[in-house]
Amino acid sequence: MHVVVIVLLAAVWLAAMWLGFVIVFPVLFPVTLIAAGAAALGLYYLHACRTLGPSTLKGPSPVAEPEVSYRHYLLSQVWWDWWTITRTVVPRVWTAASGVVVALTRTLLGGVWGFFAFPVWLALCAGIAAAALPAAVIGAALTILYGAVAAVGLAAWLACVLVLAAVERLFMAYGRILQTCPHPFCYEKIALPVYECPGCDARHPRLTPGPAGAFRHVCRCGARLPTAVFLGRFRLAAYCPHCTGRLPDRIGRVRVEPLPFVGGPAAGKTTFMVLGIRALHARAEALKGRLAFVEQRHALAYARAIGEFRRGGRPAKTGPELPLATMVDVDLPGRARRILYMFDPAGEHYTGATEVESLRYLDHGEALLFVVDPFALPQVHRALTGDERRRVDRAAAPSGEDPADTLQRVLNELRSRPDRGRRKRVAVVVTKVDLLGGTEIGRTAGAGDAELRGWLDDVGLGNTVRALDQAAGQVRYFGSGLETPPDDVADLLGWVSGLPADRRQAAGGPGRDPSGSLPGTAPLRAPWPVRGRGDARVPAGYQAGRWAVLAGLSVLTAATVTAVAVAVAARYPFHFQYWNLPF
Repeated sequence: MHVVVIVLLAAVWLAAMWLGFVIVFPVLFPVTLIAAGAAALGLYYLHACRTLGPSTLKGPSPVAEPEVSYRHYLLSQVWWDWWTITRTVVPRVWTAASGVVVALTRTLLGGVWGFFAFPVWLALCAGIAAAALPAAVIGAALTILYGAVAAVGLAAWLACVLVLAAVERLFMAYGRILQTCPHPFCYEKIALPVYECPGCDARHPRLTPGPAGAFRHVCRCGARLPTAVFLGRFRLAAYCPHCTGRLPDRIGRVRVEPLPFVGGPAAGKTTFMVLGIRALHARAEALKGRLAFVEQRHALAYARAIGEFRRGGRPAKTGPELPLATMVDVDLPGRARRILYMFDPAGEHYTGATEVESLRYLDHGEALLFVVDPFALPQVHRALTGDERRRVDRAAAPSGEDPADTLQRVLNELRSRPDRGRRKRVAVVVTKVDLLGGTEIGRTAGAGDAELRGWLDDVGLGNTVRALDQAAGQVRYFGSGLETPPDDVADLLGWVSGLPADRRQAAGGPGRDPSGSLPGTAPLRAPWPVRGRGDARVPAGYQAGRWAVLAGLSVLTAATVTAVAVAVAARYPFHFQYWNLPF
């Protein structure tokens, strides 16, 4: 009896094994494999949506707030997102798979029936274990997807960076854009200013196409800032990277033209500078252009000087400190645009080699204005009669420095510098010609270029005239007084500063009285508007990059599901024919 029972049980067990391995296992194993793989893919896709979908900085893959501006998404954050998804999904897939295997083992092998349910358990567990291979393949495919998105995006980013950088270089070269610092004890040449964000006042030292973006950088406050001058960067507040001093508006878009006024004490530098600004302002109004001071203090100083002229007085003596350039932003029709840095130091800065060496602004620019007080020339001073000398002293105290010595010190300092101090344009301004014409020795001086050149040669300045001819490409001589026509002064300053403006185009015509209005400090460019997503959301570039990856992942998921369905349909066509499915 016992033998019969054992034989029957053995037969049943063998039948169960045959049924399980021959009938159940071939069906249950692939079904389990597909289900487990689909579950792993679904879990991956779920966590990918949770990681890549949010637009806030604080999410499953947080975006660190930068010190100044965000780096490009494809340079770093894309891989942090990938690592966040991977380190989240892999442990969860492992935990879920191991939990299912343990539960199946307890359920199917936990009793006597385990001897008969072994093929089912093996099919289920083997399918779950074998799903690790397609899961790994899917993970590798997703990594390749990340790499492809990053490679394509970085290639496009690099192309934009190179093109924008080349265009800006061409723009700067074509416009001969010069950028220098106007502040004392600096006067450095500037390759790239530091720009201030209008949203949070953060300073951006490298606002160019680069790792933070090609067309725009995103500030830590979320504001989007332009990376090139022709994209609007000149509309941001700019600062010197060497001394942090404020730079004029529009720097980088128009050329800065340093105009050093060289002359001894009381030579008339400040007077001629004020007359020049007045004449340029009249020319700008006549041509329907604009002229404005960059600094409010310079506008006030100019207004005081004009008031002194109207009362018959003279401008106050310049202080002994190193000068801040008087910055004048000039915009005339026909692309005649300049930011003029007018350097008017006290004449004592030209009385010694050490003092001249401190004037580092002489290193830059193409022009120079040599202001000559004719009454400081020894031969002229000796030729004055007693009445002439008293009349000159009452009207304008003469300079105590020989102009030849002043210019020689400046030329010696310039020759020691890399460009040997050569200038394209030098204007020699002989001041006080209204007084000079009333003296016997000055009757033949005249006010034109040839007459003044010859007269200076006659009164002992011939060596200086020849030295200037060797040190400059072009030299012009000009006689200046309080009654000099403003148009003539504007022509000279326009020439020396590279401002091509034809007086015949002026609406007011020659002889226009410039004293009616004073230039202000109105900016000549509109400020950059604050636009962005705010400081609590990721930059738009980050969101676009994440959505691009998520879109690629969606396409990959759909393609995988479709490929599996087609493979199953090809392997088991009768099931789909039975259900009238279109495979």
